[in-house]
Amino acid sequence: MQKRNILKNKLYLYLTEFFAGMSVMAVELGASRLLAPYFSSSQIVWTIIIGTIMIAMALGNIYGGKSADKNPNPDRLYIRMLIAALWIAAIPFAGKYIIVGISALLIVAVNNNFLIIAAFAACMIIFVFPLFLLGTVTPSLARYTVESLDESGKTVGTLGAFNTVGSIIGTFLPTFVTIPAVGTSVTFLIFSGILFVLSAVYFLSKREKAVKITACAVAFAVLSAAGAGSSFAFWDNSLTYEGESVYNYLQVKETDDSVLLATNVLFGVQSVKMKDGELTGMYYDYAMAAPALAGLAEEDSADILILGMGTGTYASQLLEYYPGFNVQGVEIDDKITALARKYFELDSKIKVTTYDGRAFLQADKEKYDVIMVDAYQDITIPFQMSSAEFFSLVKEHLRDNGVMVVNLNMRSSQAGDINSYLCDTAASVFGEIATADVPQSTNREMFACASGSVDTGALERAAGNASDPALKKLYKRIAANITEYSAGENILTDDKAPVELLGMSVIDGLIDNEIGFYRDIFKEKGISGLISELQ
Repeated sequence: MQKRNILKNKLYLYLTEFFAGMSVMAVELGASRLLAPYFSSSQIVWTIIIGTIMIAMALGNIYGGKSADKNPNPDRLYIRMLIAALWIAAIPFAGKYIIVGISALLIVAVNNNFLIIAAFAACMIIFVFPLFLLGTVTPSLARYTVESLDESGKTVGTLGAFNTVGSIIGTFLPTFVTIPAVGTSVTFLIFSGILFVLSAVYFLSKREKAVKITACAVAFAVLSAAGAGSSFAFWDNSLTYEGESVYNYLQVKETDDSVLLATNVLFGVQSVKMKDGELTGMYYDYAMAAPALAGLAEEDSADILILGMGTGTYASQLLEYYPGFNVQGVEIDDKITALARKYFELDSKIKVTTYDGRAFLQADKEKYDVIMVDAYQDITIPFQMSSAEFFSLVKEHLRDNGVMVVNLNMRSSQAGDINSYLCDTAASVFGEIATADVPQSTNREMFACASGSVDTGALERAAGNASDPALKKLYKRIAANITEYSAGENILTDDKAPVELLGMSVIDGLIDNEIGFYRDIFKEKGISGLISELQ
């Protein structure tokens, strides 16, 4: 084979390997961020992403090797890279529509494992093809780079080293630099741009390809313009803020009476501020029972710790009704804290530590009257904050009559659901616990006292002594709803805590309750019958 001049320089081939490896990892990390607002960032979703990408790469390796042996023309490799670059550039614009379309179809077509099936289908359609093409790079380059059997091991080893180093950089760069700084969409465009330039350099060295490369450059520019400013919640033009951090996709929305924070686009609200300063009507209100259960309703001071601070809804409500309390929070995402100060008027005297909740407890030596655990979000439940070891750590940081309150956000009637496991686990540490279901939501508040028993009568006493009418009414409502929990033996530990599989089962049930009627119509009458019903 007569090599083109640019391929006589092995450095260019090694750089091709380097940037291909970098782009694969960047796309993989971008995939997790693209899917997270719709399907969560759970280990289940990560498993699907990694699995489908490995399948694509393996198939690409096989095809690339056979193709290079059959027709060792390097044009074929760089055409594949060019196509991959354009495909990846289209993901920021087209990906979200594909995800929503797949979700809309599958939500009425499947009964179980919706998250697994929908996430897998999205990965297969969006990511498998471009990564299959990138999977052909290594075997093709080995064919073009190896000049003699005497140096084959050294050459292939060098290619592997360049690929590995590129993959390492492609792992760290998106996570710590590009995604927090410019977002997921632009991150896709940056790495697709690298692949495009690499391919363009090759073809521009062959002047007969210049016109075609120019046409591809125009297409790339159009895709970049369409995707650069795209929104995950593309159907909502009223967002006050939309952005990303190392940990989350973030959006702030303002209504006539409230300001809302969401860290995804398909499941609920994570924080809320009522403009009139009143109670939210959400689970934060029910968590207000914790000070009363700890005997603090008539106290002028108390120490409150919130693990999973968000934008400070619970902290702000506590200070509204108990201004003498010392409230501090722990929030792993510093961008959320910044949004809390900017959009949610979080009181400057409320200290927020940027840290993981469990790691904070392990380092902290203080004790508290109330510890609020609000770190569970849809299926994304951190296992390290769900285990018996974690609840033991919380108990160690409570004073003698201190109370732990935990927001459980996926209430269901299923036996052995995730909430049952969490309650059983907490009961194994605290002895007795009580729960209260929040009306018109899927939230349940769990209360546990360091003394070993929850004095639910304290709520009636607090209601009788409360001077504020809203607080009095709230305590009476919670007192009527709170019940002692009958503990089982479903214990989660650091070694075994399948929280995501348990949570996924609950989500299937919640979906079925919401759209079961339409699913039945779809099964009986097909898509035409469903469309007729929706009209």
